[in-house]
Amino acid sequence: MLRALCLDLMDTVVHDPYPEALRAATGLDLASVRRLRDPAVWPAFEIGAIDETQFAARYFAAPDGPHRFDLQAFNAIRRGGYRFVPGMAELLDALAGRVERYAASNYPVWIEDLRRALALDRCFEGIYASHRLGVRKPHPAFYRRLLDAIGHRPGSCLFVDDRSANCRGAAAAGMSTHLFDGAPGLRRRLRCEGILP
Repeated sequence: MLRALCLDLMDTVVHDPYPEALRAATGLDLASVRRLRDPAVWPAFEIGAIDETQFAARYFAAPDGPHRFDLQAFNAIRRGGYRFVPGMAELLDALAGRVERYAASNYPVWIEDLRRALALDRCFEGIYASHRLGVRKPHPAFYRRLLDAIGHRPGSCLFVDDRSANCRGAAAAGMSTHLFDGAPGLRRRLRCEGILP
């Protein structure tokens, strides 16, 4: 029987303002940002290995190059851009008392801003992010640490994420999975599971 619903946050429960914030911080289009960034910096920030100041200072692969990361501009757009994905706030409310709800996110210390901005503690029985777990999805340790924290067997959990690699990682850990494509599809799945009428 399904006892726990483990949901990714960004672009599953909450709109991710990261792309808009990146444009504001760098003045570059996303293709240019991908080409010029240091690919190791974001993962390191997400697991708490570096802080926000180091993230901004080390963002570009060529630290002495012409490009700069405006952390103040980034944070202004990021903080102002948090909002629920359509239908998800209502769905989380409908699930209260029917199944335990947990956030399971790759996200840095900014999870605390997000938590306050959208009052996420009313939506979840627990919020688990990579910066506290010390590992990112889809690493197997992420799912082990999550399951240890929530105290449920893998087979009693449904893991929901908009990225197939993260769902595959959850499936390898023994969890049921749902590849998120919007609130209506998740609602249908939960009806099939007998969680919603």
